[in-house]
Amino acid sequence: MSLIVKKGFDFTFDSAVCKTCRGYCCRGESGHVWVTSTEIDDICQFLNLNRIDGFDRYFYRVDNRISVMENYTEGEFRCVFLVTSGGCSIYGVRPVQCRTFPFWEEFKQQKGDVFKLCPGLIRGDPWE
Repeated sequence: MSLIVKKGFDFTFDSAVCKTCRGYCCRGESGHVWVTSTEIDDICQFLNLNRIDGFDRYFYRVDNRISVMENYTEGEFRCVFLVTSGGCSIYGVRPVQCRTFPFWEEFKQQKGDVFKLCPGLIRGDPWE
């Protein structure tokens, strides 16, 4: 097990489960995965694409921010980088928002929601 804990969260995350997960955190309801200019460059370089082609294919503007595109498939939204087997095609250069999941501030308040998204969570406060 690769257990990760973070102060203020009442769960432990076993990151090893990501290897067998079907990408539940990367699909479902529509949402935004915000990316920075540096993250876009890293992703495009990883995919061996120039920035313009990579942007047109994988990203879009939302006001003054940039988000990763989604595809609508089989009744749900899926991150454009989610592969059929459930893995992430850019895992090594995934955005910070993805790297920090499931330790998002919103899950301190909406505790039940995160358990629906991630089979790698172990209930209970690890600090007790």
